[in-house]
Amino acid sequence: MLAAEPIRSTADSDLPLIREAARAAGEIALRYFKRNPQTWLKGGHSPVSEADYAVDRYLRETLTAARPDYGWLSEETADSPARLEARRTFVVDPIDGTRAFLDGMPTWCVSIAVVEDGEPLAGILDCAARGEVFEATAGRGAFRNGSPLQVGPQSASPLVAGPKSLFDEGAIAWPAHFRRGPYYPSLAYRLAMVASGDLDATFVKPNARDWDIAAADLILREAGGRLVDIQGNSLRYGEADPSHGALAAGSGVLLTELTAMMAAVAGLR
Repeated sequence: MLAAEPIRSTADSDLPLIREAARAAGEIALRYFKRNPQTWLKGGHSPVSEADYAVDRYLRETLTAARPDYGWLSEETADSPARLEARRTFVVDPIDGTRAFLDGMPTWCVSIAVVEDGEPLAGILDCAARGEVFEATAGRGAFRNGSPLQVGPQSASPLVAGPKSLFDEGAIAWPAHFRRGPYYPSLAYRLAMVASGDLDATFVKPNARDWDIAAADLILREAGGRLVDIQGNSLRYGEADPSHGALAAGSGVLLTELTAMMAAVAGLR
């Protein structure tokens, strides 16, 4: 268990804390990966496994012991309004991309952000099955395995990803100059691919939650990109309602184009 520290901790000291916690959590998840963990359905359609719960339990115990005055918001923990009284909050997805995890695909990650006044201050994505760690501290840049990240240059034929339903159901009018990017079940990992330049942009359908995107949003920002709503506004985190509407991620003129496309179909689900 990591030792407790007083609230004078800074974003710079929070990053090593969540980095180590995410690393250990990734190791816990790997013990279940490709080993047919027990699985249930939440709300009748969203899978959750014993691995999700084991990782959540470890992170909650470890991080709240180290920062007892921080709030806690996690996909796999019942929400409490008490977190709204905290100056800072841990925003956690124990395994982002549970479907990928259960299908034996490596594109899942442990996602942890530290949020204050609606803004992510530190973020980590530990993608244990791929040996990749994405991280960022506000104002200090973004990194993958220690190497700086930068969004890709503007392209005449951008590689754009998004949920399969947006493509398969024809919800988005697909421009001829767009190339369709690969599908990543983990939204956090998909945003990291935009931050790294492996994707130029991505659509995000409505109902993403804070835990899906807070850490990845900071990584993308620090790499020179943005995650925005259909009005082009940046997002706020750690508020009473953790859900968000339709979003787009990218940079430059391309992001403006995606935002306009999303606004045109604002009622999409």
